[in-house]
Amino acid sequence: MTMRTLFLLFAFLSTLVHAQEFLDPAVAFKPSARALDGSTVEIRYEIAKGYYLYKDKFRVAAIAPELPLGTLILPKGKEKEDDNFGKVEVFYNTVAIRVPVERNASGELALTLETTSQGCADAGVCYPPQRQTVDVTLPDPAGGPAGSAAPASASAGDESGLIADTLKHAGFWTILAFFFVAGLGLSLTPCVFPMIPILSGIIAGQGHKATRGRALALSLAYVLGMALTYAAAGIAAGLTGTLLSAALQNPWVLGAFAGIFVILSLSMFGFYELQMPSALQSKLSEGSGHLQGGRGIAVFVMGALSALIVGPCVAAPLAGALLYIGQTGDAVLGGIALFVMAIGMGMPLLAVGLAGGALLPRTGPWMEGVKKGFGVLLLATALWLISPVIPALLVMIGWAALLILPAVYLHALDPLPPHARGWQRFWKGIGILMLLTGAALLIGALAGNRDPLQPLAGLRGTAVAAESRHLAFEPLRSTTELDARLAAVNGPVMLDFYADWCTSCKEMEKFTFSDARVQAKLAGFTLLQADVTGNTADDKALLQRFGLFGPPGIIFFDAKGREIQGVRVVGFQDAEQFLASLARVKG
Repeated sequence: MTMRTLFLLFAFLSTLVHAQEFLDPAVAFKPSARALDGSTVEIRYEIAKGYYLYKDKFRVAAIAPELPLGTLILPKGKEKEDDNFGKVEVFYNTVAIRVPVERNASGELALTLETTSQGCADAGVCYPPQRQTVDVTLPDPAGGPAGSAAPASASAGDESGLIADTLKHAGFWTILAFFFVAGLGLSLTPCVFPMIPILSGIIAGQGHKATRGRALALSLAYVLGMALTYAAAGIAAGLTGTLLSAALQNPWVLGAFAGIFVILSLSMFGFYELQMPSALQSKLSEGSGHLQGGRGIAVFVMGALSALIVGPCVAAPLAGALLYIGQTGDAVLGGIALFVMAIGMGMPLLAVGLAGGALLPRTGPWMEGVKKGFGVLLLATALWLISPVIPALLVMIGWAALLILPAVYLHALDPLPPHARGWQRFWKGIGILMLLTGAALLIGALAGNRDPLQPLAGLRGTAVAAESRHLAFEPLRSTTELDARLAAVNGPVMLDFYADWCTSCKEMEKFTFSDARVQAKLAGFTLLQADVTGNTADDKALLQRFGLFGPPGIIFFDAKGREIQGVRVVGFQDAEQFLASLARVKG
């Protein structure tokens, strides 16, 4: 027997052995169907481990009764260099397909669909196209509007929905790792920046006692307070289906917390010394150890309060976690995930604690200068908190004052001595810049401009009035009004969720909706806006209808009043990102 014969025999036997390992295609690719509303079916394929399906091979037909179906809506797949078809998109683990059903009759509709798919095993075997049938009963379209039967959440295609869908199929440690990384990402956003001067001011207020160990302990107490609050509020929001932070971000609550920061800042300027009663300090010191005088408890409470009022009104990881909790009821895992996310958000704050005790001067006039600097930062935090709920004029005047007054203390108006040192000249230069910027803000505010980023824009002859750059939204107050409006439209619709306390909503207005290219793309759209500032029963019903936990959120509908799946926007998008979203809507 030659070597070639032996090789062929071995190859043949290996093929027989491996053939027994491959699954039957009916087992490797299992379809199921459910009705999302009266005219939309979701077909979900469960794909065995080590197998995949081609995105461009899906076909669906209604065979009993024979009805026309719309274009299939599929999520983005994973790119793969395939031996059979070249560069393709494939799906692993699971895929959900939206199937629009064009029907005219009312009442329930029992429907049999024939699905066609084609896939392979990673080990090298590819299957021919597989035809399978699934049965589903569509509810009466008149019984509820499109999308009301099941909130389009985990499969809706937006970022938070994709996150929630991913969590369903992820392991415990994978979920925790994901949320820790998401927290690290959020720590780089403006949501966390206001917490840094709060914590730094607390450390600076320790004076000569601000050792590295004490600063780290205070930072840890602050971050734990923040993390536990996120976990508790997240679980409650997920289980109740409401955005609890909405109730905390009304003018009275924000004003009260801003007042707390003003009081803290005044103590930095030496007006008084904030200190617990001595009797209470003695009792708390027994349980607070090296934090001394129970101050660790106070810092813990400050971290908890900061998490409630300074955190983002909505962020994709947080919304995804809430969707996951609400759908599965696994509040324990959801709470742990939110706790880990908050720890990730708090890493820069722990870094402040590690460096604070070593970098902050212990004694002398420099220490007083540092404390006053943090006092200004605390005042800036207070102004930032209440800026969404006070007139824009007061916001600009407030920022002008926070720049001009410190500039005076930095000797911006005083002559330097003939032999001034380098640092004296540096700080005078910083003071002059602050003085000029503050003066520009003040002049712009008095001239009628309300944009702090371009305070003198109104003084230019080519300036465009702010009102002319705004989109003309039609206000919406309830699901009933939405149904009536959708029934009357004859073109695409954009529904925007907004709230006065939502910073990202205001950013969308200022930087995205004012863009001329965005406005041109939205020509022909019916623009609706649901203002959920009050968090009323109607506001909650509108949010729950679309599986949202708060603004900003944007839903698109076609000319028949049906939501366009996979294109909703959750969270802030700049003009370029939003233009890409609009391209998918029109594509």
